[in-house]
Amino acid sequence: MTSTATSYEFTDSDGPMDIRASTVLPAIRTNIELHTDDGLTLVGEFAEPIGRKPLATLVTMHPLPTAGGFMDSHVFRKASFRLPALADIAVLRFNTRGTCSPRGCSEGEFNGGAAEQADIEAAVAWAAERHPENIWLVGWSFGTELCLKYGATEPIASAIQGAVLLSPPLHRAGDEDLDAWATSGLPLKVLVPEHDDYLQPEAAAQRFRRVPQADVVGVDGAKHLWVGEKYAGRVLDEITDTVLPGTSQPLPTTWAGEAATAS
Repeated sequence: MTSTATSYEFTDSDGPMDIRASTVLPAIRTNIELHTDDGLTLVGEFAEPIGRKPLATLVTMHPLPTAGGFMDSHVFRKASFRLPALADIAVLRFNTRGTCSPRGCSEGEFNGGAAEQADIEAAVAWAAERHPENIWLVGWSFGTELCLKYGATEPIASAIQGAVLLSPPLHRAGDEDLDAWATSGLPLKVLVPEHDDYLQPEAAAQRFRRVPQADVVGVDGAKHLWVGEKYAGRVLDEITDTVLPGTSQPLPTTWAGEAATAS
């Protein structure tokens, strides 16, 4: 089931305007429902470019819901606000089982990452039906655990091009999951904050040596939650450059045209 997402009041700018944390750029935004193999309905949103096919689709996995993570966690919200217009990248956000946001509540209960396998499979299947070309997983904190545990195995592995991990704690995902990624050959971009609470760059580089194709990037000054426009912008630049190789220029920080402000 789909429906029109929350609408924003767009107005024309008089000239180039700074893109701020709450700036919403034009996109087609659709409320979606995902249906898992174990019978649950999950709520989400799909944002895609207006009038053209996306060059890539991100399937995002949010941080730990028992610690406040949900589909509106700020990096993913900013991705949906900006990337369809700035980079022709579509963004699928959703609440894993038992998670609530202003969009609504997904059915079921948090299961620590085990039953959530069905959630990530449902999200990738939905994206593959919509735009099967160039799908990437993007996980943040707990979401990286889902990417690592399930992304390199079927039915997901053959549907995606790789994954971007933000602040991976490597609590639930272990060496066997890293070995599965190594075997798959699928690319991994791993962004690790200098001051992460759980896994910092040097330790991350050691752990991810099991995955020869993993590109581990330490981000100076950043913390686990990527607070601050400087760090959120860096994440979006890195994601764009990874899913659209050769896009080495930073995303624009100004916009001329219609825009809205989110509450």
